[in-house]
Amino acid sequence: MSTTVAQAPAPPTASTPQTPVRRPNRRRRRALWMHVPLALCAVVTFFPFWAMLVLSLQPKQGVELPGSLLPDSISFDAYADALGSNQVYEWAVNSAVYSLASVVLVLLFASMAGYAFAKKRFLGREFVFWLFVAMLMVPGHLTLIPLFIMVSEMGGLDTMWGMVVPTIANAQAMFLMRQFIQEIPDELLEAARIDGASEFRVYWSIILPQTKPIMATLGTFVFLWHWNDFLWPLVSQRSPGNYVLTVGLNSLQEQDTELATTMAASVITFVPTVVVFVLLQRFFVRGVMMSGLK
Repeated sequence: MSTTVAQAPAPPTASTPQTPVRRPNRRRRRALWMHVPLALCAVVTFFPFWAMLVLSLQPKQGVELPGSLLPDSISFDAYADALGSNQVYEWAVNSAVYSLASVVLVLLFASMAGYAFAKKRFLGREFVFWLFVAMLMVPGHLTLIPLFIMVSEMGGLDTMWGMVVPTIANAQAMFLMRQFIQEIPDELLEAARIDGASEFRVYWSIILPQTKPIMATLGTFVFLWHWNDFLWPLVSQRSPGNYVLTVGLNSLQEQDTELATTMAASVITFVPTVVVFVLLQRFFVRGVMMSGLK
């Protein structure tokens, strides 16, 4: 009678490959948990916009929270009322003129000043530059009354130029332009001067093409700042026909306008900023990065 003896498995030798033990990726888990508070912050930030959009789609209805934030019916009557008003079109045109004119003038003067502070040599250059930079630490509310008096003495109140001109001297734009222009090689400018180029030709043909990235970034910032500006247009404009959209929306609240119509006008005001940000998002992010690195 034969018996079968079970053989024990042979011990692994040095030549036998071993299966590696997989360990959980701690970094991936930490990154996942970091996204949770960021997602909560995103929800909290998005909530006012959701409420504005939902309330604009419920005209002639009382607001009941939280039921009004989950509508069972949608109506665009409030948008028809908002767009049917001629004042909204006037305010939109005023906002567009105010924002676009400010963008062009701010970029023009900031690039000129940045070129002067970065590449020109003159007495008191550093003192004047840091004097401009010190203006960034002064709250705008402190200069509001002197600015109002100056514009009033020049006859600029209740005019478009009186609203645009005081905003074109932007110290932050000048600072960023100066920091960017400093990186342009001096040899490139000297070569242009040797070829007979004037200072304006050097600025127009050499400096401006080299500063397209920072100008696109600043253009995005300046447009958003002026489109959403409220305080200075409110102080400098008195006639309803000269209001911008932000001031016009504030006046609607004093005219017993329905809440849905006011929210619809707010959505209309908000749409251009979203479009500009989506189209120029990469410049906006680059501007934030450059502001930190420079």
